[in-house]
Amino acid sequence: MIGFAHRGAPAPHQRENALPAFRRALAGGANGLESDAWLTADGVPVLHHDGVLGPPGRRRRIGDLTADRLPGWVPTLASFYAELGTSFEFSLDLKGPPGGWASTAAAVVAVTRQAGGSTAARRLWLCGYLPELAAFRERDPDARLVNSTSMRTVMDGGGVSAYGGRLHAAGVAALNLRTREWTPPQARIVAVLHDLGIAAFGWDAQRTSTLTRLAGYGLDAVYSDHLARLVRISGSAAA
Repeated sequence: MIGFAHRGAPAPHQRENALPAFRRALAGGANGLESDAWLTADGVPVLHHDGVLGPPGRRRRIGDLTADRLPGWVPTLASFYAELGTSFEFSLDLKGPPGGWASTAAAVVAVTRQAGGSTAARRLWLCGYLPELAAFRERDPDARLVNSTSMRTVMDGGGVSAYGGRLHAAGVAALNLRTREWTPPQARIVAVLHDLGIAAFGWDAQRTSTLTRLAGYGLDAVYSDHLARLVRISGSAAA
C-alpha cells in the first residue's frame, strides 16, 4: 500500500508543502508524497496548498505572480525533484482557474519528465475530475490519473461497475474517496475496482484505527498527516 504523506511531514513550526517537510517524510519512511500544484504567471509549476500568499490586506494569488517573485520557501516542482529525486510515488492535486487543469497537468508532466523521464512520470499521480482526466489521457500515456470523487457521484453514475467501467475506458488508474466513505458495506467495491484494473485510494486517513481498517479492505493507497502511523500501517518503510 502506498502511504502518501499529506503535504509532507512538517516538524513543529515548519511549513507544510516546503522542502524540509518533504525531506522529513521520506526520511521517516514514507514511500509517497502529496502536494498541490499551481502555475505561476509565467507558467512555472509550484507547490502550495491554497495558492494565495501574503498577510491579510496584501494577499496575492500565485497565478498573478511570476516565479521569481515568490517567497523562497515555496518550492518549484523542478527544485522539488532536484532536491529529492524521483524514487517515490507523488500525488498532486492540480489547482488553478476554471479550465486550467490541463495546462497545469501538461506543465507538471513536462517538468517531471525532465527530472526522471517516463519512469518518474509513471510514479506521478494526478488527481482530478473524470472529464478533465479523460481529456488529458489522450495527451499523455504515462502519468497515473486519479479520480477524486464521492460515493454519491459513483452511485449516480450507475454504480461501481458502470462508473468503474468509465474510469477504465478513460485510462484512469485509481478511484479516490474520502476515508469515511470506505465503510464495511462499501469494502466490496475494492474487489470490483481491482477486477477492472482500477486502484482504490482513501484520503484523510488520520487515526490508527482508520488506517488499519483501510488496509484491511485492501486499499492501494492512503493519504495521512500522521507520518509514524502512516508508515507503521502502510508498511511504507519496507517498500
